[in-house]
Amino acid sequence: MKKIIVTKNAPAAIGPYSQAVQAGNTLFASGQLGIDPATGEFAAEDVKGQTAQIFKNIRALLAEAGYSVDEVVKTTVFLADMDYFSAMNEVYATQFEGTFPARSTIAVKTLPKNALVVIEIIAVK
Repeated sequence: MKKIIVTKNAPAAIGPYSQAVQAGNTLFASGQLGIDPATGEFAAEDVKGQTAQIFKNIRALLAEAGYSVDEVVKTTVFLADMDYFSAMNEVYATQFEGTFPARSTIAVKTLPKNALVVIEIIAVK
C-alpha cells in the first residue's frame, strides 16, 4: 500500500507526479528543486544556494512523512554541469551527520526550470 506525501513546506509538483510516496517503511521523494515554496522562485542563482534550499525542501518532505535526514539511504544528484560538483558537494557534506547515504551524481543537459541542481532521495525507517 502506498501513501502520497504532500506538504506546503516544499514546492508543489510541477507536473503529474507526487512530492513523495511512502510504500511500507520506504519513502521515495521526487527530485527537489532549489525553489522557496513561499515565493515559488529559486532561493538563489548559484548552485550552493540552490542545494541549500533543496535540503530544506527535502527535510520538509521527510518531516511530513515522519522521517529524518538520518533515515536517508540513497540520493541521486542531477547537475546541469559537472563543473558544479565541488560547490554542490560543499553544501551536501554539511547535511548529514555520521555516515552518508549512497549517492549517484549525474550531469544532464537541462533540468526543470533551468535549475542548476536537482536532488531526489530514498529514506527507510
